[in-house]
Amino acid sequence: MESWNGLNPSCPKLFFSHEYDSGWNKNHGRLERWRLQRVSVDPEQAGLTGCWQFIGVRRDRQKIRRGKVLEVSEEYSLYTSSLVQEETTAGQLAHYIRGHWGACESGAHYRRDVSLGEDASQISGPNAAQAMATLRNLVLGLFELQRDKETANAPYVPGWRRKMTASAALQLIKKGP
Repeated sequence: MESWNGLNPSCPKLFFSHEYDSGWNKNHGRLERWRLQRVSVDPEQAGLTGCWQFIGVRRDRQKIRRGKVLEVSEEYSLYTSSLVQEETTAGQLAHYIRGHWGACESGAHYRRDVSLGEDASQISGPNAAQAMATLRNLVLGLFELQRDKETANAPYVPGWRRKMTASAALQLIKKGP
């Protein structure tokens, strides 16, 4: 699935007759509601190879503290899917979309930020940022390699990184999987 976030807020609300409605859920100090509507398309109509659905998601959020609503926001996102509409329900699509973002935020991004301080980095410029992202991925890959072989000298990346030397890292790279 691909997404285009930041859709113009004047998106017609009529589009969201909501085929799927999550109802209000409380999480992380806010109430959140997801509504999803989808349109079946032909890849030729869509102009995208393999695209069988356009999906619109409306997210309503209410930030709450001590039972009072502090902030209200509404966000629209559009997605495309290679799944034919009959293959999945609207609820399943909402689950897949949530799972995708959860994996990004809880998985790789969390580990790169918390373990390697990526968000605090002051490196700028596309080439330097790309180089650092590559090095961070290498560090995480080396840790995973050692952890899978049960030879990591620490259970978590920060401790492992402090104990890892450049020569030991080069030896790991030479050995490979």
